[in-house]
Amino acid sequence: MSARRVALLGAECTGKSTLAEALARHFNAGLVTEYLREWCDTHGRTPQRHEQAHIAAVQAERIEAAAREHTLVICDTTPLITALCSEHYFDDDSLTAEALAFQRRCDLTLLCAPDLPWAADGFLRDGPAVRERFDGRIRTALTAGGIAWIDIVGSDAERSAAAIAAVQRPNSR
Repeated sequence: MSARRVALLGAECTGKSTLAEALARHFNAGLVTEYLREWCDTHGRTPQRHEQAHIAAVQAERIEAAAREHTLVICDTTPLITALCSEHYFDDDSLTAEALAFQRRCDLTLLCAPDLPWAADGFLRDGPAVRERFDGRIRTALTAGGIAWIDIVGSDAERSAAAIAAVQRPNSR
C-alpha cells in the first residue's frame, strides 16, 4: 500500500497535536502521534543528547508502519523536529541530513505557526521567545532542504479549514 504522508511541523505549543487529531478524524486516516511526548511522559524527563537518535528513529518507524496500513497518514511531527531539537539543545546537527531526507518523502508538510496563545503543559516548555526562534529554525531548515510547506495560522477552526483544504488539494506534494 502506498500511503500519502501529511507531516505537521511546528515549534512547541503551536497546535500540532490538536490539528493532527482533527485531520485524522476528518479523513478517517492513520495517526502517528509524537513519540517525543510519549518518551518524556514515560521517562519523566526530557531526553539527553545520546537519546535523540533513538527518538527520531522510532518516530520514522511508526510513520512507515502506519503507511503500510493506511492510504493517508497524518504525522504529528517527524524526525525533523527531533533533529532540530538536537541542534537547538545540544548543538548537534548529526541527525539533520537524514531527517531532511525523511521529510522529503512526505507528500505534504504543514507548518503550524507560533501564533496561538502560549500554554505551558509539560516537559518541553521553554516559553514564547524560544518558540519564535525555533519556528525560524524550522523554516530555515525546510528552505535549505528544498522542502515546500504550507503555513497553518489562526484559530483552531481556521487552522483546521486550511489544513483540510491543503490535504484535499490535488497534487499537493
